[in-house]
Amino acid sequence: MDSIAQTIDAVLYWLAQPNILNILVLSVAKGGLVLNIILVIAAFLVWLERKVSAWMQYRDGPNRVGPFGLLQPLADVLKLYTKEDISPKNADKFFHRLAPVISIAIAISILCVVIPATYIYVGPEKLKFYFSVAPNVNVGMLVILALTSIGVFGVTLAGWSSNNKYSLMGGLRSSAQMISYELSMGLALIGVLMIAGSLDMNNIITSQANGKWNIFFQPLGFIIFLVASFAETNRAPFDLPEAEPELVGGYHTEYSGMKFGLFYLAEYANMATSSAVLTTLFLGGYDAPFAKELLGLQDGTLLMVLVQFGTFFAKVFALLFFFIWVRWTLPRFRYDQLMNLGWKVMLPLSLANILVTGGVMLLLKQFGIL
Repeated sequence: MDSIAQTIDAVLYWLAQPNILNILVLSVAKGGLVLNIILVIAAFLVWLERKVSAWMQYRDGPNRVGPFGLLQPLADVLKLYTKEDISPKNADKFFHRLAPVISIAIAISILCVVIPATYIYVGPEKLKFYFSVAPNVNVGMLVILALTSIGVFGVTLAGWSSNNKYSLMGGLRSSAQMISYELSMGLALIGVLMIAGSLDMNNIITSQANGKWNIFFQPLGFIIFLVASFAETNRAPFDLPEAEPELVGGYHTEYSGMKFGLFYLAEYANMATSSAVLTTLFLGGYDAPFAKELLGLQDGTLLMVLVQFGTFFAKVFALLFFFIWVRWTLPRFRYDQLMNLGWKVMLPLSLANILVTGGVMLLLKQFGIL
C-alpha cells in the first residue's frame, strides 16, 4: 500500500510541474475523461429512465440483456448503428448531417466547464495539483450561458434542413421556446452571482461552503432555473418541439440510425449538464457538510477529493431522478401555456427576485452584516 501511495504521489507531483508535455498529457486525458463520462452517464440514464418508468407503471422494464438489463443501452446502440441511414431527397445534406453533431458537441462542451475543480497537495513542496477536467475559467457562468444559447442551433437546423413541414415547425418551436426560457434562466442566476460576487464556478461553490447553499437563499431562483432547464432540454412536460400527436416526431422526424441516436444522446447529456449546473449554483457543488468532522478528513487529501466528487455526483443523480420522475408524471403543456408561463410568469418573477435580492443585500450592508 505504501508503494502504491508513493507511486501516486510521484505521478501527481510530475503532473503538477508546469511544462508543455504535462499540459498536453493532461489536456488529452481530460478530453477523454469528459467524453467517457458523458457517454457512460447517457447510457446509464437510458437504462434508469426505462427502469423508473417501469417502476412507476408497475412493470419490470429491461431485464433480459445483461444483469438487471444493464446492457440494454449497448444493445440499443448496436441496433442504431445497423439501421439504414436515410436522408430525404430534397434535404440539405450538409446541415442535415451537421445538426446532430452540434447538439451532442454543445452538451459535452458544457460539461467540461461544469465539472468541479479541486486540488490535492502533492510532493515535498506541497504543490497544489488541480484535480479538474477543464481549465479554471474565471467567467465559467458566461461560457455556460453562451453554449446553451448555441445548442438550439442543432435542433433548428435539423428542422429546417429536413425539408419537412412538421420538422420545420418543431425547429421553430424550439427556437421560440429557447428565447422564452433563456431569458428567465439567465435572470434567475443574477441573484446567485450577486451573493457569490463572481462568475467563476469554483468561487460560487466556495461561497456555499459549510452548508450555506444558495437554494436556501435563492429558492425562487432555483425553481425558475429548474423549470427553465426542463424547457431547455426539451423534456416533458415541455417537449413541444417533438410532440408526436401534433408534429409526427418534430424536428427529428426525418432522422434515422445514429444521427437520430446522437439527438437521443444529446437529450440525456443535456439532462446531466443541467443537473450539474443546478448542483454547482444552488446545491453547494462538491460541498459536503460535516465531512471533515464525521470522517476526520483534511482539505487537499486524495480521500477528501474523492468524497467531494462523490458528493457532487450524488446531488446530480438526485436531480436526474427528478427529471425522469417529472416526465412520467406530468402531461405535456399546450404551446400557448408554455409561452404564457415563460413570458407572463417566470420572466416577471425572475426580475422580482433580482430586486428583492438586491434590496436585502443592501439592508444587510447597512446594518454591517455583509
